Amino acid sequence: MTPSVPEENLTLSKLAQELARDLKALDDKLSKRFIELDPDGYFLIYLDRPTQLICAKHFANIIDDKGLACDPETGKPLPTKGKAQHTHTAVYTGRTAKELCIKIFEETQPCPIGYLDHAAYLGREFLRAEIALINGEEYVQD
Repeated sequence: MTPSVPEENLTLSKLAQELARDLKALDDKLSKRFIELDPDGYFLIYLDRPTQLICAKHFANIIDDKGLACDPETGKPLPTKGKAQHTHTAVYTGRTAKELCIKIFEETQPCPIGYLDHAAYLGREFLRAEIALINGEEYVQD
């Protein structure tokens, strides 16, 4: 005999699924907005599963007069697809999003972030990476 699920739980589950779908649609829409690039550089975020760490490689860049991120050594625009061909300036690691944020924003002087919107973006991405690490899911930086 199959245990019955109270109708109230089904309704809450359905509401939660609808909310999750709506929030994902909003998040996808917001991800398409224009963001000015940080002249202090950018980060590539990934998970190191064997060590259970969230990792963030920092790369220096310059922003040209067209608003494009360029290699500080060559002045050429950085590719938006594929691997970066220049060397990172630092690698930061943490077990949680909070630990990683503290290392980058509080312990590193000078802080490698120039724009508050960039800092907020990194915090969101580090949290997404932490959740993926905990749940054993794939993490792809937004």
